[in-house]
Amino acid sequence: MRLKFLLVNYLSFCFLMAPEVSQAKDSAAWKVGAASVDITPEFPVRLSGYGSRTGPHEGIQMRLHAKALAMTWAATPTAVMLTVDNCGVPATLRAELLKRLQAAGHPVDDDRFSLHSSHTHCAPALPGVLPFLFGADLPAEEQAAVQRYAEDLTQKLVAVVTEALGKQEPAKLDWSTGKVNFAMNRRFKTDKGYANSPNPYGPSDRALPVLRVTTPEGKLRAIFTSYACHCTTLAINKTHPDWAGCAQKELELRFPGIVAMTAIGCGADQNPYPRRELPHADRHGVELAKEAVRLINAPMKPVLGPLTCASKEVQLPFDTPHDRATWQQRTQDANKWTALHARHFLAALDRGEKIPTALPYTVQVWSFANDLLTINLPGEVVVDYSLKLKKQNAPDRTWVNSYTNDVPCYIPSQRVWEEGGYEAAGAMIYYGRPNRFASGIEEIIVNAVTELVPAGFKAP
Repeated sequence: MRLKFLLVNYLSFCFLMAPEVSQAKDSAAWKVGAASVDITPEFPVRLSGYGSRTGPHEGIQMRLHAKALAMTWAATPTAVMLTVDNCGVPATLRAELLKRLQAAGHPVDDDRFSLHSSHTHCAPALPGVLPFLFGADLPAEEQAAVQRYAEDLTQKLVAVVTEALGKQEPAKLDWSTGKVNFAMNRRFKTDKGYANSPNPYGPSDRALPVLRVTTPEGKLRAIFTSYACHCTTLAINKTHPDWAGCAQKELELRFPGIVAMTAIGCGADQNPYPRRELPHADRHGVELAKEAVRLINAPMKPVLGPLTCASKEVQLPFDTPHDRATWQQRTQDANKWTALHARHFLAALDRGEKIPTALPYTVQVWSFANDLLTINLPGEVVVDYSLKLKKQNAPDRTWVNSYTNDVPCYIPSQRVWEEGGYEAAGAMIYYGRPNRFASGIEEIIVNAVTELVPAGFKAP
C-alpha cells in the first residue's frame, strides 16, 4: 500500500512539473534582435502636429529615435515591430520601406510588419500626413526640406530594421499589464459643443501593457510598452519625443544596453495632464518607466509561439459628399484652413477627378500562440475601440495599439461621431479628407478585427 501511495505521489509531482519543463523548452524557440537609430533632423525642417507653426524648427530640445524589434519563432517567418518618434508615418513610406528591405535581401511580410508612430507633436512633417495643417502650402524650400527628411528617415528605418534582423539571438518573451494615470479624456462638453479640455468623467484606458525580452538566462535585452494617450505634453518648436521618448530614455538609463520602445494605444481623445511645460514630459515618462520596472521585476506571463499574423482591408465610407456649389462657397470661408481644403477639392473637380467616397483602412491582428493577442489599428483611434475590443475578447490577453502602419485621420467611435466635435469631424480638414465619416464605421472596424481573432481569444 505504501509503495502504491509513493508511486501515485511521484506521478502527480511529474504531472505538475511537466508544463514548466515544456514551457522552458518552448520559450527558447524565440530568436529576437533589437536596434535603435537616431532620426533627429540635422537641418531646418517644419515640425508637424500644430498648425500655428510658421517656419522650420528652432533647434533640438531632445533627440528623436526609431527602434526595431525582430522576432522569429522556430522556423516560422520573422515579424518586425518598429517604433518611430514622429507625429505620423504614412502608409506610403511604410510601403517604400518594405520594398527597400526586399531589395536588400531582407524580405518582411506585410502582415508581419507593424510600424508604430509615437505621435509626438515635436517631430518633422512628412509628405502626405496632415497636408493642410498649416492653412497654406509650404514654401518651395520647406517642401524640399520635408522631402529630404523623409528620404533620410526611410534610409535610417531600413538600416535599423536590418540591424535588428541581424542581431537575432535566442531569447525569452514575457508580458504583463500595469497602470499609469497621467492620461485623461479631453472631450469636455460645453454649451457650444465639445472642447479640448480635461474631462475626468470621460472614458479612458490607463492600462500599461509591457513586453519583456530577455536572454534565456534572464538578462534584459528590450522592453516594448504601449499607452493610450496623446503625445501632446509639449508645443515647443524644437525636436522632442514627448513623454514616450522620455519613458524610453529613463528605461535605457536604468538598464544600460537595452532597447526601450513605446507605442501608442487608442488615445486619440486622451491628453497627458499636466502639460505644456518641459518638466511635465519628464514626469510622465518617469511615471511610465517606473511602472514598467515594477512589472518586469515581478512575475510575468510567458509569451510563446507560433506567431500568427493577419490583416484585412475594409472601406470606411465618408458622409454625404458636398456638391460643387458647396465647395465653391467654402473657398470664400474666413477660416484659412477651410478655404484651402475647399480649393483643393474644387480643383480636383475641375480636373475631372472623382472625390473619394471612402477611406481604405487595414486592421492587423497578431496572436502569440494562445498567450497574447495584439490588435493594430491605423489612425488616431479614440479610446472606445480599445475598451470594446478588450471586452469582447479575452481582456487579460488582449493588447490594442493605434497609430499603427498609417495615420490617415481620426477614427471616431459611434459615440464620438454622434457627439460631434474635433475628433468626430473637425480634424478631417487638416488631414485632407473630403468629409467626416458616415455613421457606422465602428461596426465595420470591429467586425473586421473579429474576423481575424482566433477562437481561443474570443470572450464567451
